[in-house]
Amino acid sequence: MKRSDVSTLSPRWLGSAALALLALAAAGPAAGQPAEPDPLAQAGERLYVRYCAVCHGKSGRGDGPFAGILRTAPTDLTTIAARRGGTYPDEELAQHVDGRLVPLAHGTREMPVWGRWLGEPIGEDMSRDEVVRGEILAMLTYLKTIQRDAAPAK
Repeated sequence: MKRSDVSTLSPRWLGSAALALLALAAAGPAAGQPAEPDPLAQAGERLYVRYCAVCHGKSGRGDGPFAGILRTAPTDLTTIAARRGGTYPDEELAQHVDGRLVPLAHGTREMPVWGRWLGEPIGEDMSRDEVVRGEILAMLTYLKTIQRDAAPAK
């Protein structure tokens, strides 16, 4: 992936699978029916548990089983928006999770470069990068559902 492809990580450039999930979510429940959980967030939760919870914890608070052995403590992912004044930076987070475009000047990263590991092909007419973008979008959509206010400083 070239540096000029950064814009392809934006949610507006989703893979076909993510678009299909978004269409299902946009359809919404029938009148009088309870709202169904967002299928994109549900898919993202499964991916999060598989790839991220070992460090960030099932709750997303940075308390996973590997947290104690890492040089850098995992980030509390439940306060992303709170730490940014209520804004959830989708594109910035997508680039960070993907990891393939992080400039070397920013130093090393202990977090895996998930853009290299995600993206198992799910159809002949889908590129690996489309699947990676869709999976990252799903995880970020899930993380939006677990956002909470930051704990007051002590």
